[in-house]
Amino acid sequence: MNTLDKGFDTKLIHAGAFEEPYGSATVPIYQTSTFKFKSAQHGADCFSGKSDGYIYTRIGNPTIKALERNIAELEGGFDGIATSSGMGAVSSVYMALLGAGAHIVSADAVYGPARGILETDFSRFNVEATFVNTSRIENIKAAIRPNTKVLYIETPANPTMEMTDIAACAKLAKEHNLILVVDNTFCSPYLQKPLALGADVVLHSVTKFINGHADIVGGVIVTKNEELYKKIRHSMVYLGCNMDPTQAFMVLRGVKTLSIRIERAQENAMKVAEFLSKHPKVAWIKYPGLPSYPQYELAKKQMNGFGSMMSFGLKGGYEAGRKMMDHVHLALLAVSLGGVETLIQHPASMTHAGISKENKLAAGITDDLIRFSVGIEDINDIIEDLKHALEAV
Repeated sequence: MNTLDKGFDTKLIHAGAFEEPYGSATVPIYQTSTFKFKSAQHGADCFSGKSDGYIYTRIGNPTIKALERNIAELEGGFDGIATSSGMGAVSSVYMALLGAGAHIVSADAVYGPARGILETDFSRFNVEATFVNTSRIENIKAAIRPNTKVLYIETPANPTMEMTDIAACAKLAKEHNLILVVDNTFCSPYLQKPLALGADVVLHSVTKFINGHADIVGGVIVTKNEELYKKIRHSMVYLGCNMDPTQAFMVLRGVKTLSIRIERAQENAMKVAEFLSKHPKVAWIKYPGLPSYPQYELAKKQMNGFGSMMSFGLKGGYEAGRKMMDHVHLALLAVSLGGVETLIQHPASMTHAGISKENKLAAGITDDLIRFSVGIEDINDIIEDLKHALEAV
């Protein structure tokens, strides 16, 4: 079925699927390391690129390709590249687009390991990185150098919930001949489409909203054109961080319910945010759906909904937050996000522990910040759990 002219929910279920010889209703798992050729010439044609046949699963696989095409259609891009993890996607993009002497401007509150690998590993190869609050376009302008190659943003930012104007960044990137990369994990293509706003590359940890069930680890990259696709895919293949066929099958199953999961979760999140914003023990809260959120108007313009992620702090600081997290029963004290289950965690000591305290504070990752990923449980149970936990503070 050609799904290019179909609606988003139809694409969730059917995009990327192909005619399977036995009539399987779902894309099968092609659990094989290698593929046999019809002839010596067929093998030669596959290796030369004259044929689009499969060679070896690290290079390509029908199950994985179905997922790549599915996400590419959802994002409105040229094609997708599935990886073994979200960091596999980040590393493939960095490896493809950054060479010795190159400079990257990145969001300061970006996912911890995405920052850490630049500071501790790519820096060894003379790649320079400047981290700024990208919610202010003037910060980005000031950080651009003659050797800047990439502008890398994450919006909303993890875990501060700061939002960056993608269209404004795209305009700036075009003026300076930069490649704009957007981590769209917090939103998924259901809530935000960076390529339509001018981005060049979009990536996800599909572990989160796209799969949505906390049972696989994976990543995906989607590019706006063939040139970038070939460049990044080449790096991914040589890095060896391809997705496994069973992973791809699981993500294809999870993505089918993306829209209904997100709708339920963000409906719950709005009620949770309203509850926390009125609680006497809560010092502050950042959720894009609250009119008090500093970038509320940008959220309405750039996103197709406010999502289910938020951060907040308690008046008693870190110790109060620790007590609260030790007293939740329904919410899981765990890292990750975007699943059907509600999760709570402390970024300063968990996901962003590898970043220096000075850099964490500069990025707005304070010791009292609690990140909350709202799930699809009964809203009364979620709020009751929070009430109980806050009583212990």
